Amino acid sequence: MLSLSLVLAAILVSFRHFSWGMELDLDDPDSLRLATALLADGILDYYSGKDPGGTVGMFTNPYYWWQAGAAWGSILDYGFYMENNTYEGHLIEAMLAQVGERIDYVPAEQATTEGNDDQAFWGMTAMAATERNLTNPPEGQPQWLALAQAVFNTMASRWDDSTCGGGLRWQIFKFNDGYDYKNSVSNGALFHIASRLARYTGNNTYVEWAEKTYDWMQDVGFIADINGWHFVYDGAPVEGDCRNTSRLQWTYNHGLILSGCAYLYNYTGSDIWHERTRNFLQSAVVFFDDDEILHEAACQGVGPDGVNTCNVDQRSFKAYFSRFLGLTAQLVPESRTQIMSWLRASALAAASSCSGGYDGHTCGMNWFIGHWDGVYGLGEQMAALEVFQNLRCLDRPAPYTAADGGSSIGNFAAGTTPVKYRAPPLNINRGDIGGAVIITTIIGITIAVCVVWLVI
Repeated sequence: MLSLSLVLAAILVSFRHFSWGMELDLDDPDSLRLATALLADGILDYYSGKDPGGTVGMFTNPYYWWQAGAAWGSILDYGFYMENNTYEGHLIEAMLAQVGERIDYVPAEQATTEGNDDQAFWGMTAMAATERNLTNPPEGQPQWLALAQAVFNTMASRWDDSTCGGGLRWQIFKFNDGYDYKNSVSNGALFHIASRLARYTGNNTYVEWAEKTYDWMQDVGFIADINGWHFVYDGAPVEGDCRNTSRLQWTYNHGLILSGCAYLYNYTGSDIWHERTRNFLQSAVVFFDDDEILHEAACQGVGPDGVNTCNVDQRSFKAYFSRFLGLTAQLVPESRTQIMSWLRASALAAASSCSGGYDGHTCGMNWFIGHWDGVYGLGEQMAALEVFQNLRCLDRPAPYTAADGGSSIGNFAAGTTPVKYRAPPLNINRGDIGGAVIITTIIGITIAVCVVWLVI
């Protein structure tokens, strides 16, 4: 017969799986800190870099390299918004481990499969490190601003005028599926990074690139103005001059353009970028239901019975959209009322979904049903974390610039020359030398014995 304690334990476990979500007081910083700490810790549950045999910077399968860069962006903002440096060591170690031989976030292990959008997400995390004044790496190590500039420069060098009148292809190499497709996430990321670099550095060359990229996306129809509504479509094959557009709308594409316009308006004061920011903000309503709850409209239906066809990548897109909403609110004061209304409604809905798993705070994909939907993963955890922590976007400083407190060292030409990072020299002591002598002697004797044996 089962003991009473075991029965009670089983009941408690059942309630943990079917609870109504974590407690979250939107107006209590301590409540937000507790909730985000649980979710940030949940993100690190998927991190394999600290495990024996794991790769520093990488997360477990099935999460690709680009999503690792995006996840570190979430951890970086967690530290900044919640004023908590618990994971700073892991964050800095991961970001430096993946820079690659040319110091541009094209590491050899990823080079044959990496797309322009993949590289861009690591570049955006480096840009966030620059703007948030993350602790700078030691002298002689790659610096955050220079890394963001290297990503921008290498992406800009791939601008392809041979098809569609310009733009970036999705993939970098011809042998990868998607090379013959130009998409909004790659080009939108180039626009977005250029906008942030312009504001941070004050260098108007980046403004010119942002304008060039935006104009091209508009010319080919990736950015569409339909009766005053501004939409960002997925992309198109290069065959047909990029006119056979896929009209899927993803939250992260919209967010890239919205926040990029906000950066340019904040920097230039231009009426054009002001109007564009307002238009994209207004049009973002397509990603919210009547109760202002965020969903991934292209693969997720609205309401408790909405069908979810989102793949592993798409299940994380809401995270980046919430991040871009927070940046827009910081930079454009008139956007704040609408953005905070969306974030607050979505945060409460997300909190109700974060009631699953054995820990009792694993988050789900569907934020409409008031409890965990049984779906879990890195993307779900990131999406909830980002919508929670961006509730504090107005309580913390806006992104710094080089003129108002930013301390990272840049290099305008980063990524344009074949510079290979050199590791510091080995510190060899007497014990190392002695061990080397012994091993060399043993190998020499072994070779000599083998030679004598062959001769005999």
